[in-house]
Amino acid sequence: MELSDLNDQIIKAVEKLSGSVVSIDSVRLARDYRFGVVPLEGQASGVIIDSTGYIVTNNHVIDGAAKVQVTLKDGRTFVGEVVGTDPATDVALVRVDGVNLPAANLGDSESLKAGQIVLAIGNALGLPGGPSVSMGVIGALGRPLPGTDFVLEGFIQTDAAINPGNSGGPLADLSGNVIGINTAMIPFAQGVGFAIPTHTVNRVVEQILRHGRVVRPFLGISGVDMNPAMARRFNLPVDSGVLLAEVGRDTPAYEGGLRSGDIIVRVGDQEVKQMRDLLLSLSGVSVGNVLRIRFVRGGRENETSVRLVESPHQAIRGVGE
Repeated sequence: MELSDLNDQIIKAVEKLSGSVVSIDSVRLARDYRFGVVPLEGQASGVIIDSTGYIVTNNHVIDGAAKVQVTLKDGRTFVGEVVGTDPATDVALVRVDGVNLPAANLGDSESLKAGQIVLAIGNALGLPGGPSVSMGVIGALGRPLPGTDFVLEGFIQTDAAINPGNSGGPLADLSGNVIGINTAMIPFAQGVGFAIPTHTVNRVVEQILRHGRVVRPFLGISGVDMNPAMARRFNLPVDSGVLLAEVGRDTPAYEGGLRSGDIIVRVGDQEVKQMRDLLLSLSGVSVGNVLRIRFVRGGRENETSVRLVESPHQAIRGVGE
């Protein structure tokens, strides 16, 4: 591809998508010991996903906001209603009272490849004049955010510049399709930003529209990844799987017979080599379903059945917190 062709493709992608990118202004009320309750203003981004007025942004953008105002590229402003949030994935769904709004097309984040060129669009630094654009590549897929536990399939890592104000805006491919929602930059890092893949966004939005919240299955365990060094040190019979550090009482896992020290090696037909495998296997199972879990105890492999219940925590940092 000639450089001029790539340039034209980028321009077309930006023109296709930029009208769907909105500015989100939020006002939080905070208590100051000298002045009492004072308003704190914030500005970020969002993307219209439905022409009837549904907008996706980050949970941290609107969390605790007393007022949400949405401004379109053409200058129209709306009062935003928070439909639902999911702190675990940092996704929020906002709705405005509009019709025939310019909705973006959500692409397939499961077909992404490391090295793929991407565009980050949003209201970087809250600068006037409409959304700004930065370009980069996908550095890695399935990343956990530093300092947090792994959540579902993880995040898209990119070196496209993501600045304050970009939060909630789209990460797009060269066809102008949204493949992620920008969520975080790492201070003092060089070219490391993260976006929530659309596969996760779609699932969260569907759950919010159906239940008003995200319904997640709950096992009631906490554990660590097995590895050969751990197996040798503690003379354990397997060197992969999830070693259960704690099994909460009155939880599905406890009622199914799982105990601390057991090593989960398979869920249904899926082999479990690490916590990520366990999280992925749970993410595709509905509350109320029964899971077959194979585990190792005392050198012998056993099997049990566990009926999943809804997680009692809105924000889940791991499988069993």
